[in-house]
Amino acid sequence: MKRHAFYLNRDREIRLFIHCWIPDYTQEIKGVVQLAHGMAEHIMRYDAFSSFLASQGFIVIGNDHRGHGRSIQAPDDWGFLAEQKGFDKLTEDMYTVTQYIQKEYPGLPVFLLGHSMGSFLTRRYIQFYSEALSGVLLLGTGGSQGMLGKLGLTIAKWERCRKGPRSPSFLMNKLTFGQFNNAFQPARTAFDFLNRDTSAVDAYIQDPLCGFICSTSFYIDLLDGIEFIHLPRAQRNISKKLPIILLSGDTDPVGKFGDGVREAHNMYRRIGIRDVQIQLYANARHDLLHETNKEEVYNGILTWLENKL
Repeated sequence: MKRHAFYLNRDREIRLFIHCWIPDYTQEIKGVVQLAHGMAEHIMRYDAFSSFLASQGFIVIGNDHRGHGRSIQAPDDWGFLAEQKGFDKLTEDMYTVTQYIQKEYPGLPVFLLGHSMGSFLTRRYIQFYSEALSGVLLLGTGGSQGMLGKLGLTIAKWERCRKGPRSPSFLMNKLTFGQFNNAFQPARTAFDFLNRDTSAVDAYIQDPLCGFICSTSFYIDLLDGIEFIHLPRAQRNISKKLPIILLSGDTDPVGKFGDGVREAHNMYRRIGIRDVQIQLYANARHDLLHETNKEEVYNGILTWLENKL
């Protein structure tokens, strides 16, 4: 296996950091898996998982989202997406990566895997570009936030007016992560909701590119985006032939302990998508690819990908 990293110009606003994991030249290439990482992390957290898929014949490509990792352009870019429509701009960034894949590896099936925030972005992506994909994997996703989401959006807008769009929102961070940790008290750290592997949690905390406080406008973009992807009119253009699998831990608070994942699953079934599967892992938390049963998750994903080929 070899690794390859470079920057891809999205527009005048941003240069996206791209990382590729490419199988050994002696292997048959089966397809391409594009990754969309979660909030307040970066693409290199997926190195072990991507290396596993590359060893099985899949090219893996992912980018650091704008406002994250090595796509940061300036000190006040941390956790800031855009002046307007940040959620959709991240979605367009992801499609730019898909276009690069199609140009570099024509004819290969492309699968899109999104974790957490990346899963919500993936769900927006397929509302525009589902025909570009051979399948979608949604890890750590959830359902509509309802009134709680509307309240959060109001608070985030108040924070933006009070502090400005690029200012870190410690209040929204506390309301979000504090809530996620409620089910795991007494909590050892502020990130116990991520998974049961304490070494993985500690590695996340010690990573300087993880766990930062996102901007006031970031929360507006995210909460707006999550609500929009659940609107019936937003589902119309998703290909009914697109295979989708939703994977989550059944103690993941982002997915409301399975209820939000089932809500998303039922929504896709209801609009007529023919191949929608759901897998809830017992006792697993939010970050499946770093969980104590990650090998089971890896192999489950590999089996699903090979079946869809």
